[in-house]
Amino acid sequence: MRPRTWVLVLAAAFAVLQLVNVTGRDTPDSKNYVSYALTLAGAGKREAAAETVDWVCAGKASAAEHAQRVDVLRFHAPSPAGRVFAECRAGELRRVERRLRAGGAQTDGHVVPFVAPRLRRIFEVRPGYPLFLVPFVTVFGVTWGVWLASVLVAGAGGVLVFLVLRTVSVPVPLALTGQALYYVLPVGTTAMRPMTEGLMLALTLTALWGCALVLTGRAGTAASEAARARTTLVGTARARTTLVGTALVTGALLALFAVKHSQALFLGACLAGAAAVVALWRRRRHGRNPGRKRSSGRGVAAIAAVGCGAVAGTLLLARLLRYPSEAESVQDLLTGHYTHPDRAHPWREFLHLEFDFWVEWLRRQLLAPLFPAALAAGAWGARRRPAFGVFLLAAAGTGILTQAGHPDITVFGDRLIVLAWLLPVVGVPLLLEPLVRRPVPVPVQGSPRAVGVTR
Repeated sequence: MRPRTWVLVLAAAFAVLQLVNVTGRDTPDSKNYVSYALTLAGAGKREAAAETVDWVCAGKASAAEHAQRVDVLRFHAPSPAGRVFAECRAGELRRVERRLRAGGAQTDGHVVPFVAPRLRRIFEVRPGYPLFLVPFVTVFGVTWGVWLASVLVAGAGGVLVFLVLRTVSVPVPLALTGQALYYVLPVGTTAMRPMTEGLMLALTLTALWGCALVLTGRAGTAASEAARARTTLVGTARARTTLVGTALVTGALLALFAVKHSQALFLGACLAGAAAVVALWRRRRHGRNPGRKRSSGRGVAAIAAVGCGAVAGTLLLARLLRYPSEAESVQDLLTGHYTHPDRAHPWREFLHLEFDFWVEWLRRQLLAPLFPAALAAGAWGARRRPAFGVFLLAAAGTGILTQAGHPDITVFGDRLIVLAWLLPVVGVPLLLEPLVRRPVPVPVQGSPRAVGVTR
């Protein structure tokens, strides 16, 4: 089969496997995003609340039924699904109705008041994911609409991994390996959750693909070979590819502002820093050589400019639109989502928690060191493409920054740091590349003296 067929087969296999859990993937934040999408689609607050609660409680009922089936003491008992659903629905709707009757700040914005106004404001400034959900929940309903949207965005992430690896000339089998790694590692699991992380991963990979296009000056191996055959068109093709790559980076950063503006800030800063490192490294190694280095250098400078623009634009727009500040985010963390009084000295306590968090995080990682080992393998593989590897490290580093900005050890599934998994997803295929490209000795037919040749 052609490579594109294998890509589609892997994505389709991943989608079919996700049918084992159509519901039950939601987190406590998911209902805010889903209700946001329903109100954007035209539903009233009470209608949106009822549909969202039915979806959430159906997931809890399904989880309770699955757990009861394998309970060593109660596996023969009747299913608790009906009772769990009824209790969940009554409790959730009672709390929402109480806030809706209160009016005022409780009913502002698009998000159904499942939580207090200060916490709800954090979700109100992230319209990107709810807007993405709107056509799916409108056409297919909440249950299947959310599932289908999650499958598409998670599947697209794997396809983007394939495109990134092919752009830096990784052989097709290893590019497919990277796509498979995206699906089977915690990246795919997190991307399937009805949260912003799936879109953040896909958009970050889009930006990384744009960086790869700028660095290589080609959209793929075949196109590159055709360009070499027509030397008069090489400069034009390279400039066009650089323009496309820069546009991808710009578009991804703009979209990230709508999905989660902190990721646009982190990614813009990291890409600008990576571009500066690559430019300095190339100048020291190659000097001011004309030709391809000059063209590629302009592309790297463009990425640096776009990254700096994303940082400045995010900070400025966040202030103009009165988004919750960094201090507000710290108070949210330290007060348990505003369930306790605000801290008098939040930054000092935050830094104390930050240090304790990373000590405890490292201790837990050393108990089961899969993640550190995967990061090390990915970083070692990134050395095979030094310039691209710097950008890969920058994109993965946004996961570390996201986790550092919210050092909460209780967050389920390590979803805050999930972007760091992009390092092994893309780096491990690079690490395995010598095994695929290594010459294989084969015997020469019809020549008893020859011991073999390399193929």
